[in-house]
Amino acid sequence: MEETLIEDIESEEITYRFEITSYGADYPVDAIIKRIKDDVIYVPPFQRKFVWSIEQASKFIESLILGLPVPGIFLSKESKSNRLLIVDGQQRLLSLFSFYEGNFKGKEFKLTGLKSDINGKKYKNLNASDKIRLDDSIIHATIVRQDEPDDEESSIYLIFERLNTGGKLLTAQEIRACIYYGEFNELLNKLKNNTDWRKVFGAENERLKEQELILRFFALYYERNKYQKPLKSFLNKFMYKNRDFEKYSESDLSNLFENTIKPISVLFGSKAFRIGRPFNAAAFDAIMVGLAERLKKGRVEHESLIQAYNELIKSKEFIENTKGGTSDEKSIEERMNLAIKTFSTIA
Repeated sequence: MEETLIEDIESEEITYRFEITSYGADYPVDAIIKRIKDDVIYVPPFQRKFVWSIEQASKFIESLILGLPVPGIFLSKESKSNRLLIVDGQQRLLSLFSFYEGNFKGKEFKLTGLKSDINGKKYKNLNASDKIRLDDSIIHATIVRQDEPDDEESSIYLIFERLNTGGKLLTAQEIRACIYYGEFNELLNKLKNNTDWRKVFGAENERLKEQELILRFFALYYERNKYQKPLKSFLNKFMYKNRDFEKYSESDLSNLFENTIKPISVLFGSKAFRIGRPFNAAAFDAIMVGLAERLKKGRVEHESLIQAYNELIKSKEFIENTKGGTSDEKSIEERMNLAIKTFSTIA
């Protein structure tokens, strides 16, 4: 599988100062289960993948029944819905919820791998005393809410980034899929399956890099004049503000992407956006924005587009702005202007 070249925004630092309200709360396990069922404590779809084995889940549940201390959890109180998003502790809460529901990854949930007398028990088969001990066990939660700034919940992003312990480190877009979940996120998942996009990008990326590229195109097309580093935060803001199509409609976004990627797919296929061999994200965002701006005036002639595209990717100035430091304000402005100017001449 070809390695995709994407601007390394994972290492960018968000350096804002925040006003955050945080407080502790102690929840009995049965109260947590009720809140999960009522969708008050919410696990976004991306987070619902169970990483723990049944033995790990069983040991956690056993610890509660034995009265042993367990780590606390972090919850984020969403400003719009007041729901509590699980920032850290999803595997523990999913273990409890699965045990109470009697289902572990599609199979019957019996406590497994334990040396105590509860091994092999389902929740409904626990004796009365153990069931009460589990129901009444306390999980301590730290609940956080960002008060200022109120335009992207970056502090929640940072807390998630630093505290999430569910296995391998999450990418920037994987974190966005968790904390900015909604209709826009679902659209990004849908668009990456577009036939023309698949022809251009190639093998599917499992770490949501494609969704980040499409998000990047939308953000720079609509709001490049507001761009400020870091790119990570710029994308966070755009996704937060349009979480459920508050600013830009689903049809406008879909048409914009599909109409722009179509001629690229037809004319260049898997060679598109490659300056050298790998996929170049900076070339992608500039070419897509430049072509989209030209398409406002109507369809383009294929021969003219091929000529303009080749002229652009061979331009020394364009190449310089698609190499290192591609998230700098100057680099983004210069390559966008080059692409827009080049494609504006297409018949």
